[in-house]
Amino acid sequence: MPAKIPATVVTGFLGAGKTTLIRHMLQNANGKRIALIINEFGDLGVDGDILRGCGVESCRDEDIMELSNGCICCTVAEDFIPTLEKLLEREDKPDHIVIETSGLALPQPLVRAFNWPAISTRVTVDGVVTVVDGPAHHAGTFAHDVAAVDAQRAQDENLDHETPLSELFEDQLACADMIVVNKADLMDEGTLATTTQTLSDASRPGVRVVQASMGALPTEVLLGLETAAETDMSARHEVHHHHHDEDEDHDHNHEHEHGHDEFESFVVTRDEITDPKAFADQVVETIRAHDILRLKGFAAVTGKPMRLTLQAVGPRIDSYFDQPFGTAPRQTRLVVIGQTGLDREAIEKALTA
Repeated sequence: MPAKIPATVVTGFLGAGKTTLIRHMLQNANGKRIALIINEFGDLGVDGDILRGCGVESCRDEDIMELSNGCICCTVAEDFIPTLEKLLEREDKPDHIVIETSGLALPQPLVRAFNWPAISTRVTVDGVVTVVDGPAHHAGTFAHDVAAVDAQRAQDENLDHETPLSELFEDQLACADMIVVNKADLMDEGTLATTTQTLSDASRPGVRVVQASMGALPTEVLLGLETAAETDMSARHEVHHHHHDEDEDHDHNHEHEHGHDEFESFVVTRDEITDPKAFADQVVETIRAHDILRLKGFAAVTGKPMRLTLQAVGPRIDSYFDQPFGTAPRQTRLVVIGQTGLDREAIEKALTA
């Protein structure tokens, strides 16, 4: 029987650095063909676009698949399993599969799905990697901008909106085989050591806790854990039990209350920009002036063939050139997320000035 293809589940709250970590992994895959399944929040597909077309052999467009549902547990049968089967049925099968969850769905139901008969003999969970925002954890929160995480959760009606974020975070730690303390460069040595030890104390015996800046970890550290996590679910108990157990009907209906109408999102497009630093300042000022919770997207910079990626959680913004535009339109496209009542006209005016 052919060896099972290993899969790594990457989880963590909004802004922790999951996408950045995966992007670094792809750029340093050393010839390993990695396929991605992205449990994208919403239908705007920005995270997928950030990873798609990285310009390296291990990051082909056809190796990236997106699931537009934050509650991956609810769509195992009709969405996740068929997507995984498509990858497994290819002649040029991937060497490794990486699944980026939205961070708001529990990792345990996803790992249990690997026991489904359709895939159990062909793929195994190599490990679960939980990415933690180090500075936010030290400050006593679970994300740099908790309001932005709640906004993300409220927009997906399939998610459980009642469970405290603290319990979701505990579930992420309980399921982890590796915990990545990200943004280590923003912490002093003592704070970083304390945070690392605290997370180590809160995790299962044998779980590795590592430190990273901008998600930069060697691929051989992240992949090859060989835990077969789907066979060890009893050790990965959930603190939160609002989802159905694996032996219940998977066509279940959720009876969650939805704060769906309390948040909104829209896309702002504009022509090329000339000064990336000035534009980043402009974005930050717009976020502050209009209480925007989350902003992410791309910008075309005059004279630069590469696309500038921008990701902002609250007033903090990260930007970097990621890939050539190629035949894509040279335009700037930003997704804005905030509470209902945003002054869309004023925000568009501010971002396109």
